[in-house]
Amino acid sequence: MTDASEFKRRLRDGDAVVGHWLSIGHAAVAEVCARDADFAVVDTEHAPTDIDTVADTVRAVEAAGDGTTAALARAAWNDPVRIKRLLDTGVAGVLVPMVETAAEAREAVEATRYPPEGVRGIAGSRANDYGRDLAEQVASGGDHLVTVVQVETERAAENAADIAAVEGVDALLVGPADLSGSLGVFGEYDSETFRETVEDVLDRAHESETPVGTLATSEDEIRRWSDYGYDYQIVGTDAGYLASGAERAHDAYDDAMR
Repeated sequence: MTDASEFKRRLRDGDAVVGHWLSIGHAAVAEVCARDADFAVVDTEHAPTDIDTVADTVRAVEAAGDGTTAALARAAWNDPVRIKRLLDTGVAGVLVPMVETAAEAREAVEATRYPPEGVRGIAGSRANDYGRDLAEQVASGGDHLVTVVQVETERAAENAADIAAVEGVDALLVGPADLSGSLGVFGEYDSETFRETVEDVLDRAHESETPVGTLATSEDEIRRWSDYGYDYQIVGTDAGYLASGAERAHDAYDDAMR
C-alpha cells in the first residue's frame, strides 16, 4: 500500500504533480498508465468499476510506480459506506464528488478517519495489511491518507474558501464539465463566466494554501489549465488515450492509402 504522506507534502509545497484518470477498470491498463506518474485516480462514479476491480487496479498502480505512485479512487458519492469500502482496498486516498459546502467537506473527511475523529469502521483489510497494522493505522488518525473534494457546481464555487479551509481537506479538484454545466456554459471553457469562476475558486482556496487541480482531456486543455493557474493536473483518461491512439492510426492509414 502506498503511503500518501509524500504525495500530500508535494501538493502542499506546490510541486508540479501529474496524474492519470482510470475508467476502463483493467489492471493492465492501469499499469501502463501509472508508470512515472505521481498519482492515478480509479473512477467508481461514472465507470462500472466494482470493489474487486479497484483493489486489483490499485495493486497495478503500485507495481508500475514501484510504490511511489499514489493510487486514489473517486467515490460514487459522499457516502461513508462507499468511501470506507474504497479505503479498505488500500488506496492512498479518495476523491469525493459534488461537495458543495464546508459541512459536506467535513463529512467527507470524517468518512476517512477512524473514531474518535471520524466514522470509518475499524476492521482488518488490505489497507492495514489484513489487520497486522490496524492499531498503527487507527492511531495515525488518517494522516497517511489524502482527501480531495471536488468543486463541480456554482454553489460549491461560491463556498470554495470555506470548503478549502476544512481541516483534513488536502486539495480541491474542479470538475470542468459539471461546473461549466452548472454555470450554463457547458464546455465553453474560454467563456468569461467559466474563467472568472475558476479564478475565484483558485483565489479562495489559496487563502488557506489549499491546492486546486483539474482534469484535462487533450493537449490543448493541458495548456489551457496551465494558463488558468491550476496547481496540479490529471492530464488525461485511459479511455481517451486509447481512443486518440486508434483515431491517429486510422488517420495515418487513410493518408497512406491516398
